[in-house]
Amino acid sequence: MSLTLRGRPVRLSLAWLRPPKGSPDGSMSLFEHIAELRYRLIVIALTVIVGTVVCWFFRDWLTDIIFRPYQLAADALRAKNPDAEIQLVNNGVASPFTLALKVSALAGLLLTAPIWLYQVWAFIVPGLLAKEKKWTLIFLGSATPLFLAGVAVGYYVMPKGLVVLLGFTENGITNLQDVNQFLSFLMRFMLVFGVAFLIPEVVLILNIVGVLKAKYLSKYRSIIIFGTFVFGAVATPSTDPFSMLALALPMTVLFIVAEVIAHVLDRRKARRGTLDPVARDRALRDMADGESV
Repeated sequence: MSLTLRGRPVRLSLAWLRPPKGSPDGSMSLFEHIAELRYRLIVIALTVIVGTVVCWFFRDWLTDIIFRPYQLAADALRAKNPDAEIQLVNNGVASPFTLALKVSALAGLLLTAPIWLYQVWAFIVPGLLAKEKKWTLIFLGSATPLFLAGVAVGYYVMPKGLVVLLGFTENGITNLQDVNQFLSFLMRFMLVFGVAFLIPEVVLILNIVGVLKAKYLSKYRSIIIFGTFVFGAVATPSTDPFSMLALALPMTVLFIVAEVIAHVLDRRKARRGTLDPVARDRALRDMADGESV
């Protein structure tokens, strides 16, 4: 049975969900970029939804894992102060369902990290994907472990930060922590660590596409490292110095590694005469326009 509108047949098609076909050099118009952004966002949303549905069936087990840092912090605090009264509570009729949905969504986001990281990569550097496919595998092979490693570090240092924050609970005052608020706090904490661990990867991407040269990384190294520690102090939701150092020190090491790799890549580009691919492509286009005239 076909659908009709005012006597005209209506054909349902999902062709508008397909990404636009770019040119071999990766150039696109503004509308093509918007269409591709729509496509990438839809793929990411559907991927995370599928991951959330899969994790929903393991929500009880995942809830125990996610709230493990709070239990460790509570046990450590009670060992120092047996009179401390802290407790997780669920407020509201719909709160248990909201908690289960958030737990499943967080786990689904982590489970599908390779897919949505690829979608982000494919949108940022379509021209590079058309010319050098090997960088896709290198990016996915490093970005996914870095992101998950950052999340794992955030999860590991969370109990120490909670001990500092919960330690301000005075005797005779009961600290009732809403589970949904705590879960939101934990999600921000771990995702900040995960995204922060990807910053050196972004530096390398900028170097690969010719936007950022290694000599500038060396020139401003001290400023970047100082900014890394400032970022660690501002980005971590907790106020303890341990969490800041746990975020800033790995970022500093990763940045230095990225700088070394950038120097190696720039030397290879210099030997091949392709140190500035942006200027090279512009010159080639000018030559082609001149010949066509």
